[in-house]
Amino acid sequence: MDSPAPRSAARAALLAVIALALVLIGGGLAVALGIGRGEPAPDADSVDAGFSRDMARHHLQGVQMANLVPDRSEDREVEMLAFDISATQTNQAGRMQGWLDLWDVSPSGGEIMAWMGDGHAHGAGGHDSSDTGRGALMPGMATDEELANLRSLTGTAFDVEFLRLMIRHHQGGFDMAEYAVEHADVTAVRNLARAIAQSQGAETRTMTDMLTARGGTPLPEP
Repeated sequence: MDSPAPRSAARAALLAVIALALVLIGGGLAVALGIGRGEPAPDADSVDAGFSRDMARHHLQGVQMANLVPDRSEDREVEMLAFDISATQTNQAGRMQGWLDLWDVSPSGGEIMAWMGDGHAHGAGGHDSSDTGRGALMPGMATDEELANLRSLTGTAFDVEFLRLMIRHHQGGFDMAEYAVEHADVTAVRNLARAIAQSQGAETRTMTDMLTARGGTPLPEP
């Protein structure tokens, strides 16, 4: 029988290969969907570009957390959830990065969350809370300290903390996607934002039930 370590390493390697492939596929899908052809390319300060830039970053932290699971969890349900999150969000991040490239908009730079208007930009209230160490993070994102703590855990303790952090992460992403559904101009951006809102809303409910079943409680509101 194979030992747990090789199986864990194999799962991690598979996730890495799939992640790379989906980034490439995601960028190709942006071209295949004709983004920038039928509709004017949005500028760097638009909701479309801001959402694509910030949500891609937001997703990549979710992928980072999900990819910790194979080496630290022994819970099959958590492993399956993490695999789905990693695959889906890597694909979606690739699509958004592909759009930015087609629009000739830098994937970095710009004021974080400024596209959501007053009260959401970097340095504003609401999601910026220096007393919790959250700094200029986007809604729901984990701090470096929280990620370091997550990496230090294994077993059920890891599963509980992973679910706590991922629930908050999804809730933040849901709010961003809902705003883009209402305010983005490009049809494909609105459609992706709607899909993100629907999937993250459903996954949040699932993870909340999983967390309760494992004796955990959600993180407090930031």
